[in-house]
Amino acid sequence: MSLRKRRLTLVGFSVHAFTALGAIAGLLALAAILDGRIQEGLIWLIVCQVLDGFDGPIARKIDVKTHAPQINGHTLDLVVDYVTCVVVPVVLMIQLKMIMPGWEITVAGIIFFTAALWFARSDQETDDHWFNGFPASWNLVIPSFLILDVPHNWVIGISLVICIVQLTTIKFPHLVKVRTLRPLTLSITTIYFAAMTVLSLEYPNGPDELKPILVVAPLYVIALAIWRTFFAGTNDEEELV
Repeated sequence: MSLRKRRLTLVGFSVHAFTALGAIAGLLALAAILDGRIQEGLIWLIVCQVLDGFDGPIARKIDVKTHAPQINGHTLDLVVDYVTCVVVPVVLMIQLKMIMPGWEITVAGIIFFTAALWFARSDQETDDHWFNGFPASWNLVIPSFLILDVPHNWVIGISLVICIVQLTTIKFPHLVKVRTLRPLTLSITTIYFAAMTVLSLEYPNGPDELKPILVVAPLYVIALAIWRTFFAGTNDEEELV
């Protein structure tokens, strides 16, 4: 093996290791939540999102499939995401009693069940980068419930609706890859994550003026999903670039 090939192999495995760091960040988030350090737990969830946001583009740039094929990066990403996007947020929901007594395990079980099925889907993403079904982003949903102080019955209702939608073919946009209205989507996404970060860093005393962003941004995504699923074909999607 040439020195260049060895270096590329090392870089490839380093990218996989970077992805796997998300599992450690998820563990730190879980430990903080169980210990009652909720602000710290929210911050570690933000770290998980940052790691998840950077590993994919880096992996494609390095071409890890060629230089470190012994590890399946897609499978690794799914394993880490199930921990950080589903398990840790659901524990947060139970730990802080965000659901009325008697419903915790039922709702948590339904979330785990439907999310597991979604992560195992062979049709997770369309060729034009829309997800089939809600992409199990509970790491965004449940912290939003907490920060917005959503009532117990609303938490249950919204959670059950999302669980059902996970198993449908309703098209949700990949916030970076989808070409439709990309500049607007990226702008709203940036503002949303900035607001979520500030509100997490300052929880429970974050600025109230940022909280509406946690509602408006998801509503925008839902509007896009409804349009793409029920009113647009692939050609229409391309026309709105």
